[in-house]
Amino acid sequence: MEPELIVRTEGRAGRLTLNRPKALNALTHAQCVETTAALTRWRDDPSVALVILDAAGDRAFCAGGDIAYMYEQGRAGNFDAGRAFWRDEYRMNAALAEYPKPVVSFLHGFVMGGGVGYGCHASHRVVAEDTQISMPECGIGLVPDVGGSRLLARAPGRLGLHLGLTGARIGPGDAIFAGFADHFIPRAEWPALVSRLCETGDAEGIAAGAQPAPESPLAAATDLLAAYEAPGSGAAQVAAIMARLEATEGAGEAQALKALRRNSPLSLACASAMIGALGPDATIRDALRAEFRWVWRSMERGDFLEGIRAAIIDKDRSPRWRHESIKAVTEAEVAAMLAPLGAAELTFDIEEERA
Repeated sequence: MEPELIVRTEGRAGRLTLNRPKALNALTHAQCVETTAALTRWRDDPSVALVILDAAGDRAFCAGGDIAYMYEQGRAGNFDAGRAFWRDEYRMNAALAEYPKPVVSFLHGFVMGGGVGYGCHASHRVVAEDTQISMPECGIGLVPDVGGSRLLARAPGRLGLHLGLTGARIGPGDAIFAGFADHFIPRAEWPALVSRLCETGDAEGIAAGAQPAPESPLAAATDLLAAYEAPGSGAAQVAAIMARLEATEGAGEAQALKALRRNSPLSLACASAMIGALGPDATIRDALRAEFRWVWRSMERGDFLEGIRAAIIDKDRSPRWRHESIKAVTEAEVAAMLAPLGAAELTFDIEEERA
């Protein structure tokens, strides 16, 4: 039986390959722990000049975390299992973002949720023709996490707010424009590039081999994104955004409004508050700490279990959210979901021990 994460060194490169193609490479707790262990091992190894992240199969780099596992544990009342998963996953996200050596990620197919956390904090992020990136958490009763809230906060204008609230999928051109990727290289050229990286240990040649980024439809979607200029944060801002979208007649606006009406009101309000509070200068640890406060409470006080039930368990696509509409969410509820956790706060033990 093949390992679910293939860990090895080739030439000057440490290589990590997600290997659950039948599950669209959904990320497991064990893979997070193994990734962090490999990064720690290679950090001070002079024979490893860079790290390469990729995935098996043709359909997905990683379509998210293994939420079915967390649903099973949560339904059984074992909230600590999900919390442990998120804690180790977020520490891995920080390790990837802060790694002192180049990290090159090859992002093909679906890159969703946990896949963004695995591949989009790398120093050199490569996309191809089939890349589809999204942060769909508000649709399953979560908030954009795995450090994704920081990427959204740093996106141009209010683009990050649009992507985080609606969960819209973006192709390679939009991914580069939004700051989720760096280089466009056709997939046919990836094997030769990987071989060269392993041989030389030099990531600087990636940019020279990249092609011009494809068109970014969202870069021109000024009318759509103008709706997200609504002031404030939290439920009030989301309600104002929805009112602005309702007042327009564009197809993009209608699609965005449909997503906002479908997603968890509590998640939308909290995502708006998180992204607004972080701002463009937030660190990866700032984002992960805020996200962890929310997900720590998500099974007991959020819509996570109901969102997973509707999306992947019963598949009825009819979640019964805790709030009927965004106007029913209070500022106090948002503040409570994002409040400090005291002794349960996220720490970054592995990195702090090395400091």
